[in-house]
Amino acid sequence: MGFLGSIFSKKEAKRDPFDLSVFKVDMHSHLIPGIDDGSKSMDETIGMLTKFEALGFKKVITTPHIMSDYFRNTPEIILEGMERVQAELKRINLNIEFEAAAEYYYDETLMNKLKNKEKLLTFGDNYLLFEFSFHSEPSQIEALIFEMITQNYKPVLAHFERYVFLHGSIDKAIEWRKKGVNIQLNYNSLTGHYGPEVLKQARKLVDSGQIDFVATDCHRIEHLMTLENNLSGDYFHKLGELELKNSTL
Repeated sequence: MGFLGSIFSKKEAKRDPFDLSVFKVDMHSHLIPGIDDGSKSMDETIGMLTKFEALGFKKVITTPHIMSDYFRNTPEIILEGMERVQAELKRINLNIEFEAAAEYYYDETLMNKLKNKEKLLTFGDNYLLFEFSFHSEPSQIEALIFEMITQNYKPVLAHFERYVFLHGSIDKAIEWRKKGVNIQLNYNSLTGHYGPEVLKQARKLVDSGQIDFVATDCHRIEHLMTLENNLSGDYFHKLGELELKNSTL
């Protein structure tokens, strides 16, 4: 490491860790045991929720996947799982609030659910979390957005920065936000956890202020440990300067 690099490293080391308690609520995670690719057991779930509380969160709204090919969850499955976790939290006197919604994968079944006016799981003020394929741009995105908004949902696009087909530009974030879509960023995108291209895109979103929600997208305890170990970074402090909606939930 050169002389300038050494100075930069020392300056970074002196920053205090960012205080996550200012956001109060995490609204994207996978903590119900055994129903998707997140927590595998109640012990894992309780371990993660204990860590959430230690990091300063007051509430966790978990969002299991609903995907027709892989995770065929229903509102009934998710809410029953939520109640099991709530009962365990009460039993062990862990005070963090725990609620559930869902993360809907955009495939033909989501559009069918909307057209059939099925009741979808939302959080807060009718916010509906949805995601795309990471690598392939789906068709008829505008039609999906229109359908959600027409039915008085407030769409929240999960982890905008992770979609490869959007890398290099945040123009779609700007365009979709004007139409009523909320943009959600993953904390660990700012740690480099998902790779350098995701990191670049995440920084662009923060620098431009094109973010409405920030979340852990926690699947396992390691995600929270990675977050905790990187809270001194400049971009976590920049997040704190944005007017995000987490604390309103």
